[in-house]
Amino acid sequence: MNYIPNILFAIALFVGLGYFAKNVKKLIRNIKLGQDVDVSDNKSQRWKNMTRIALGQGKMVKRPIAGILHIIVYIGFIIINLEVLEIIIDGLFGTHRIFLEVLPQSVYGFLIGSFEILAALVFISVIVFWIRRNIIKIQRFWNSEMTSWPKNDANYILYFEMVLMTLFLVMNATDIDFQAMNSGNVISQFIAPWFSGLPETTIHIIERSAWWLHIIGILIFLNYLYFSKHLHILLAFPNTYYGKVKPKGQLNNPEAVTKEVKMMMDPNVDPFAAPAEGADAEMPAKFGASDVQDLSWVQLLNAYTCTECGRCTSECPANLTGKKLSPRKIMMDTRDRLEEVGKNIDANNGEFKDDGKQLLGDYILPEELWACTTCNACVEACPVSIDPLSIIIEMRRYLVMEQSAAPVELNNMMTNIENNGAPWPYNQMDRLNWKDE
Repeated sequence: MNYIPNILFAIALFVGLGYFAKNVKKLIRNIKLGQDVDVSDNKSQRWKNMTRIALGQGKMVKRPIAGILHIIVYIGFIIINLEVLEIIIDGLFGTHRIFLEVLPQSVYGFLIGSFEILAALVFISVIVFWIRRNIIKIQRFWNSEMTSWPKNDANYILYFEMVLMTLFLVMNATDIDFQAMNSGNVISQFIAPWFSGLPETTIHIIERSAWWLHIIGILIFLNYLYFSKHLHILLAFPNTYYGKVKPKGQLNNPEAVTKEVKMMMDPNVDPFAAPAEGADAEMPAKFGASDVQDLSWVQLLNAYTCTECGRCTSECPANLTGKKLSPRKIMMDTRDRLEEVGKNIDANNGEFKDDGKQLLGDYILPEELWACTTCNACVEACPVSIDPLSIIIEMRRYLVMEQSAAPVELNNMMTNIENNGAPWPYNQMDRLNWKDE
């Protein structure tokens, strides 16, 4: 028996899964660069969110056309790839359609028939997606942040899916024994006649070629995910689980800020006194965020999960009125900077070497941050529970509390509140006169 194909298959499988595991390890390392945050609360609600939003695609269907097409691709791609298990067993042990020996022919035929129907639906849906993106040119796919790579990346995935579905159907159509069984060849029976005039040996070569290209294509696709916006295929589940469960309008209240305020309001505290023996002698934590390491690991997970679909930006009132802010760009910039920091660490033996850059300023400008109205439209629109607003708020905190760099109007308001107890420049004795008018 010739074991060379089995050995080659095992090598390809080992290399593909090994490289994927290496990238997953790097991904986890980069996410853990963020600050720790407690997300152990409301477990039942978190499970419900993950089931409804990630598994059930609950927020996708708010835009019915894209939502239904996405569900077809999502379900089809996952279910069809269940056949990968059979391919792996066949590839490692030299069998052919091993499940046909385990399952009744009718059951096996029903499964493969379902896979073929889904493959055809996926192929059609992907074509519609390609037309929407490249022919109709829906506006949210062509915003300024959608440079050459994001545009190409989206198309590469569409081409990948079309090729993989085609290979699956051709593989079935050229499997002479499978076609002779006449069970499960719901779609491939119409493709099989294309090869009817060829010698049986040639048809077998085509079948084997499609089989090999299909599994190698899946391994390539798997490893491409790390470099693509389609990483959300894997990360949507943890991201929706760890997503915000508190009311959207409720901002977090950092402990460091609370301590500072209490110290300022307590007349008995000397802010310049040395800490008492045994007390926490550390300097106050950095307020807000200027770089990715200052953000929480959940926010960094958000950045990697971003699908770049643009629903957030298309709902953003600031963006719609011509402001510079794009919530999608906030997430893309955060991910790009995080990748840059990760490469820096890789190049310096596991240590980060100051590169003179940071997220705020080099990637995201203050003008973008102050354009935000904190309306939460972007958070509500995101189909995978990403929270761009939380990153905006953290960088605003840094600008205000570390650099005193708030806009003039905001500084005036805060000065009035401090001096007059109201945001308007009225004497404290006059601040309630409005009620008498």
